[in-house]
Amino acid sequence: MTLVLIGLVGGIITGLSPCVLPVLPVVFLGGGSAGPDTASVRRRPYLVVLGLTLSFAVFTLFGSLVLASLHLPEDAIRWLGLALLVLVGLGLLIPPLGHLIERPFYRSPQRALGSGRSGFLLGIALGAVFVPCAGPVLAAIIVAGATGHIGLRTIGLTLGFAVGTAIPLLAFALAGRGISQRLGAFRRHQGAFRAVSGVVVIALAVALTFNLSDIVQRDIPNYTQAVGNSLEKGAAAVPKDAGVSLLTCQQAAYYGSSGLEECGAAPNFEGIQQWFNTPGGKPLSIASLRGKVVIVDFWAYSCINCQRELPHVEAWAKDYAGDGLVVVGVQTPEYAFEHVPSNVEAGIRRLGLTFPVALDNSYDTWNAYDNQSWPSTYLIDATGRIRYVSIGEGDYTHEEQLIRQLLAAARPGLTLPPPTNVPDLTPDDPEQSPETYLGEDREQFYDGAVAYTSGQHRFTPPAALPANSFSLAGTWTVGQEAITAGRDAAVTLAYHASYVYLDVGGTGTLTVSGNGTTKAIRVSGAPDIYTVAASKSARNGTVTVRLSPGLAAYSFTFG
Repeated sequence: MTLVLIGLVGGIITGLSPCVLPVLPVVFLGGGSAGPDTASVRRRPYLVVLGLTLSFAVFTLFGSLVLASLHLPEDAIRWLGLALLVLVGLGLLIPPLGHLIERPFYRSPQRALGSGRSGFLLGIALGAVFVPCAGPVLAAIIVAGATGHIGLRTIGLTLGFAVGTAIPLLAFALAGRGISQRLGAFRRHQGAFRAVSGVVVIALAVALTFNLSDIVQRDIPNYTQAVGNSLEKGAAAVPKDAGVSLLTCQQAAYYGSSGLEECGAAPNFEGIQQWFNTPGGKPLSIASLRGKVVIVDFWAYSCINCQRELPHVEAWAKDYAGDGLVVVGVQTPEYAFEHVPSNVEAGIRRLGLTFPVALDNSYDTWNAYDNQSWPSTYLIDATGRIRYVSIGEGDYTHEEQLIRQLLAAARPGLTLPPPTNVPDLTPDDPEQSPETYLGEDREQFYDGAVAYTSGQHRFTPPAALPANSFSLAGTWTVGQEAITAGRDAAVTLAYHASYVYLDVGGTGTLTVSGNGTTKAIRVSGAPDIYTVAASKSARNGTVTVRLSPGLAAYSFTFG
């Protein structure tokens, strides 16, 4: 019930956020665009929102599994939804077609005329293309659906979120119905009202097809973000039926837990494809490490946050190895290239890691710990119980104090070495630019006239670039995770940070221009991060990077 309530309130906040603005006109007009039948007018707002809620919940939870089993493209549901939107819009413009669309919803064809049941179909279409603001609640639902780990907690969270989102949307739909009923002009000209509704529905489909709605979502401040973050942290680690004690510790970690807690038994390492830095590549298990204090550290080798955290973990592994500490890194891939063992092995060498590393390509260990973030650290005592969870960067001094406490408890009378002295490079500037993904799937900050859709495009940069955004020039091929450079390819970024890193792979050259200087950076091999801007302190800046044809760029990160 707690998760249902978290999902419900999180959904209400999402339903009031700027992310729903593109669909509001359709919901508003759709709620009042039925025919003259009074009963139909009364039902239509509920049918629109019911269809949206059901389809959003079903597609989010089961869409990935169904598409994978049918070997269909990942965006097939979105394109089906867009086609349905156009069909419903044409039905509103052309009454005979509208009656034909409504007919399947009744046993008797004679009842279809003027029924307004196409509102349910409109809701289904909206649910298929509805993309609310991402947050921990929605992320937990999406990860559960994508990996197939769907339990009662996830279903409860999903239903709560869907119903919560539907409540504000239903208010808009009822408002649309009220206007259509009360204004005499609308009653006398119901056909015109339906036609306007049809045009708006088709316009939304066109806007979504070319990602024009992203402009609204980017340019209007997210006035619900602060409230949403405070609430949704409580659901950040609930993709499947985790033990309550581990869930409690993960929730506490988001707020900044203070000391050792009882977080339940540590799960074993599941579904590991390959082990690195173990004798003969042999696997480890939690049971085999009983009697040791263990750190299980989740990371991805190209993640800049992880790269700032890993020197601390490596120092602990070396300095406390003789005192009973074992560190196990779990490399769970964020990008497709991080699935490749040779890439991971090269990353381990570059980072100078000597502790055992497990390649968790199937996310089985990630899901066993109900983990949600890179990096995340689980501190396990000598009896195999999780005692502390750390999510993200920073607070290394406090974490090391807890490690020392557990080592001392496991071996009374032990004399420990002095604490490690690794500089903490965690950024503390609240204005620092957010991680900027370049692939179509997670892109949020693109600014330009050319639609940011899959395929090859010729881009022209805008005259001015807003803060925390990027633009493209030249020929690029946009993919789901990355963009691949073609002729005269360049990317320009407006940022606020001390350091700017570009995650890029392939063989070629980066030509970096910014702050009055130009430099060339040679790129070779598997994707990795390269520093493209650096200053002693955080500042507002603009950097342009020209890429050799064939290089693939994944994201900008900051420090």
